[in-house]
Amino acid sequence: MSVTTRFAPSPTGLLHIGNIRMALHNWLLAKRYGGRFLLRIDDTDTARSREDYVTAIRADLAWLGLLPDGEERQSARFDLYEREFARLVAAGRVYRCYETAQELELKRKVLLSRGLPPIYDRAALALTEADHAARADAGEHPHWRFLLDRDSQIEWRDGIRGPQHFDPAQISDPVVRRGDGSWLYMLPSVIDDIAMGVTDVLRGEDHVSNTATQLQMFVALGAATPRFAHEALITGAEGKLSKRLGSLGAEELRVAGIEPEAVVALLARLGTSDPVDPALEANALAGAFNLAHFGRAPARFDETELARINASVIHRLPFERVRAALPEGMDEAAWLVIRPNLSTLAEAAEWWQVVTGPVACPPFAAEDRAFLAEAATALGSVAWDDNPWSALTGSLKKTTGRKGRPLFLPLRQALTGQDHGPEMAALLPLIGRDEAIARLRAAAG
Repeated sequence: MSVTTRFAPSPTGLLHIGNIRMALHNWLLAKRYGGRFLLRIDDTDTARSREDYVTAIRADLAWLGLLPDGEERQSARFDLYEREFARLVAAGRVYRCYETAQELELKRKVLLSRGLPPIYDRAALALTEADHAARADAGEHPHWRFLLDRDSQIEWRDGIRGPQHFDPAQISDPVVRRGDGSWLYMLPSVIDDIAMGVTDVLRGEDHVSNTATQLQMFVALGAATPRFAHEALITGAEGKLSKRLGSLGAEELRVAGIEPEAVVALLARLGTSDPVDPALEANALAGAFNLAHFGRAPARFDETELARINASVIHRLPFERVRAALPEGMDEAAWLVIRPNLSTLAEAAEWWQVVTGPVACPPFAAEDRAFLAEAATALGSVAWDDNPWSALTGSLKKTTGRKGRPLFLPLRQALTGQDHGPEMAALLPLIGRDEAIARLRAAAG
């Protein structure tokens, strides 16, 4: 099956978690079938579009590993829109209207008061060329609506929602162009999907009604219609739409220490019946991506779950992947020791400080200070090339009779300043004999 998908953000702001999920799913769908994933910058809104947002969108996708196979910008395609629009004008599929927002709202209220659907009454179709000329002479500029074919039912099989049916008689002819000549979303998107060879449009369920009207636009332009699928939207952990999800973006995730692999692992399966598996890489996730596994219920995004997945991902990251982010002097051996205790990569610096010192240990009771002084002496004579921690604790167990927590905890606290952390058997060789003895003596007072 030939598949070309597209992600089409508007550069009027930064990507948020919902945008990121949609980009990822389009990437996964394309890669599942060996197809193409395209980036389209929908920047027809020249007043609100910003170039720094375009740069940020590209950077966020690159951070996630979602490299597009091609990129288009709507602002470079206005000539194409004009040509296709002229075709629709000639075919009588778009028409001029002049109602103000206030007039349309009044019509809407009247229809509702009569128990009728609040759809546009097509009054502008009754205008003559003389009427249009008079409006033009008066300085009025028309907006343009697409003329729906109300004799043809709108139907498609949605890749997630199943069979969909819309009666065009119950839908207003959509406005596709404003009075100032600028474009609304609907028509340029269809023109671009045709020109870019998009075969599959995967987007949020808030676009279902848009799809109903856009299907007729594909037909009016003489093009085959793509396959459509509409995902349930994301909700917050509290079970309702969260304002935070509308602002939680890649930069916030990076600042929080979330790795791109964790974002991909969670969002790839969010909304599906498939379990989240932090061990799966993006290509493996793509191989298992299946629209049939998506449900109709809202997809629940939980930042606590993301943090848990992030820790699991970090525990698998190889040294070469993280080398540049680690503190100076931290080698692969140290990384493998410290890695299982990290929730974020930034915490590696804290544990490296434990290794390199200095450390601040808690005050000890007199009997523990005596024990630590004995430990310092013992550490000077144990074999260091095998398992010095085992040799040290074994020796102290015999000479002091301590075992369990009274044996291990004072040693850990004196050597690391922590009550928990990496296995001491692996950590002690990183600290080194001389430094370890010095710490024990300092703790013993």
